[in-house]
Amino acid sequence: MHIIPLSSKMEKTSWLLVVVLGVVLISLLGGAEGRKSRILDESSYYDLEYSAISCRAHSASITDFGGVGDGKTLNTKAFQEAVSQLSQYASDGGSQLIVPAGQWLTGSFNLTSHFTLFLHKDAVLLASQDINEWAVIDPLPSYGHGRDTAGGRYISLLFGTNLTDVIITGENGTIDGQGEIWWQKFHSKKLKYTRPYLIEIMHSDNIQISVITLVNSPSWNIHPVYSSNIIVKGITILAPVKSPNTDGINPDSCTNMRIEDNYIVSGDDCVAVKSGWDEYGINYGMPTSQLIIRRLTCISPYSAAIALGSEMSGGIQDVRAEDITAINTESGVRIKTGVGRGGFVKDVYVKGMTLHTMKWVFWMTGNYGQHADTHWDPNALPEIKGINYRDVVAENVSMAARLEGISGDPFTGICISNVTISMAKKAKKYPWTCTDIEGITSGVQPPPCQLLPDQGPEKTEMCSFPTENLAIDNIEMQRCSYRLNY
Repeated sequence: MHIIPLSSKMEKTSWLLVVVLGVVLISLLGGAEGRKSRILDESSYYDLEYSAISCRAHSASITDFGGVGDGKTLNTKAFQEAVSQLSQYASDGGSQLIVPAGQWLTGSFNLTSHFTLFLHKDAVLLASQDINEWAVIDPLPSYGHGRDTAGGRYISLLFGTNLTDVIITGENGTIDGQGEIWWQKFHSKKLKYTRPYLIEIMHSDNIQISVITLVNSPSWNIHPVYSSNIIVKGITILAPVKSPNTDGINPDSCTNMRIEDNYIVSGDDCVAVKSGWDEYGINYGMPTSQLIIRRLTCISPYSAAIALGSEMSGGIQDVRAEDITAINTESGVRIKTGVGRGGFVKDVYVKGMTLHTMKWVFWMTGNYGQHADTHWDPNALPEIKGINYRDVVAENVSMAARLEGISGDPFTGICISNVTISMAKKAKKYPWTCTDIEGITSGVQPPPCQLLPDQGPEKTEMCSFPTENLAIDNIEMQRCSYRLNY
């Protein structure tokens, strides 16, 4: 397959030669034969259009680099060579790599700047199950060591660091992590290093991940870390609900990020906001901030639709979530922290949640006990304040809320308003459990605990939700058009 971007550059003399030859050819063919030839020529092209933060001047197919989409041939070297060759166009309008229909078995490969990876609707990237295809890299500095083991971690399937202007998109093409082998090793405690993620981009800026389907990740699916100006949009993520740690989207020490229009079925939190672990996250000191989560649909029977933490030691601030739908999910929004975490979670705004079949609607945990190692500081107490929830409807709920702060370090500034919770037939006797918290409520049913006094029905809009845009909302996508010649 040859790909001709509509913006490709050609020498003026080359264009002139093409035009002259074309006129001569048409004149020679003439009549019906000429018309037939032109129709056949047009049918050999396929016009591709999609929305992106950047369009590209140069394009190629993975088949141009020897890729074979039969589901058996290993294409790691083909992808590595493709990215390496296309990187030369970074300063000349950028490049894109098209993955056509087929099953493309591959190990990990790195991305490059000013680059787009595009997956055809019938393209499947199959992650290699040969562990030798997965290099081992250092732990993240804000974590100290891997999440599964104390050592390093296997590199992610799609990986990039110190990049700018990177796009992973398509026509809902699929990335299949083939995670079963990794889940078995995790459960049997046979892992030497932490499992790989499907996509990890570090120390980078201007990132778009959109309109693809991710299935069966070995662990986390999408992990932007130490990065900024990120859009994750129109993603479908599917994993068995009992698969270990298959978090959907995990922004980690990131600034200015937009997560929208995503559908996630997961064995862990659908979105987990993070910023480092215990003393390592405290020392690294890079918070996640200015985060938008909107129009999320989540199914996760054993975890949260949105989790803040538990690795939040670098801080989390200014998170705005709206139009959240959760079905058969353990909790709507959960804050996870504990003594030794340090850091903060503050200025959190949630508006418009529709929940069905939940264990808890609201859950705050101040006794989350998993630590990076034995060197955590017992005097490092987290600051949790300014947590706002409004306009929530929930049905078939076992318990309205479980809000547990830390003795001597209460969670403060909690505001809950305009909330209607219909309890399940076998709901807990007491719908609210509250300890070491401070806050207010208005228009909440069933009535909340005494630590959240009711301010009266006229104040159902009292809980804040900012009206001004964040910078990430001002980033507009453009229509990119290309012609594919088969």
